[in-house]
Amino acid sequence: MSNLSEFRRESYTAFAGPKSIACGELSEVALKAKVALGRNANAQILIFNDLTSELVEIDFRGTPAHVLQRIGNRSLNAESISEPIQPDTETRRPGRPKLGVVAREVTLLPRHWEWLANQPGGASVALRKLVEHARQANQSHDLRRRSQESAYRFLSSMAGNKPGFEEAIRALFAGKQKRFHEIVAPWPKDVRNHAEKLVAAACVEPDANHDEQIGRAHV
Repeated sequence: MSNLSEFRRESYTAFAGPKSIACGELSEVALKAKVALGRNANAQILIFNDLTSELVEIDFRGTPAHVLQRIGNRSLNAESISEPIQPDTETRRPGRPKLGVVAREVTLLPRHWEWLANQPGGASVALRKLVEHARQANQSHDLRRRSQESAYRFLSSMAGNKPGFEEAIRALFAGKQKRFHEIVAPWPKDVRNHAEKLVAAACVEPDANHDEQIGRAHV
């Protein structure tokens, strides 16, 4: 797996101890986890967001319908929080559209302002181009960092007491995928398999050629 695209943000995995018991949408995973708790009230259930490996807390009290209702309510609340605040409506004036730009203070040295002022389109256009080039140049590095963080969260939760944990973490951040596989080989199968999917993304080398080409782009 070259990145975390196989894992969707809406995808979740539930573990009962070291055993994976469900994978899919949160509602489906939660219901299967509730069944597992019905069989063993002392089961240690952990549900992970497959993309970020963040833990998801579910209130399993009541009937399956109650559980689903609480999940649905939480999703609605999350959507309302994430909805962007719309700016005040202003009378449209003749000229170029705003294009969604946001004005904020930027502090630069005089030589920086002088250089920006001499660029085609002026300082604002030049700054936007510089930021876009930087975003693209760092895209593969940012993806790798997020993948490493996701793998680290999962490993800390599920394998913190496993033999070789610290060495496995060092292999993760060093990008040594083969060494990681060797270390985790004795770990429980489901934990190992899930971890290896995450680490496969975290150990991908950035596309140096792509970044170099972007770095040479002209402002």
